[in-house]
Amino acid sequence: MDHVISFVAVGGACGLVLLIALLKQRAQILLNFLVRLVLGVICIFFVNDFLAAQGIDVAVGINPVSLLTSGTLGFSGVALLYAILACNFL
Repeated sequence: MDHVISFVAVGGACGLVLLIALLKQRAQILLNFLVRLVLGVICIFFVNDFLAAQGIDVAVGINPVSLLTSGTLGFSGVALLYAILACNFL
């Protein structure tokens, strides 16, 4: 029984080391995604505010789809959201 516990402990330690190595590589990708997401939401908020001040009733909603688009594509994703909305508005 002690051999099984030690085998599980060694296997768990190896799995933890592999997980840490994987997260280290993925951390840069995740951080980049989060920065683009936050900047995209800020951009959507200010563009919506600017358009409302100009009397234009076109506004992109801040929802999971727009968050995913701005996080994945960055500012070009925000521009794409407004382009889709403008085509739908016409």
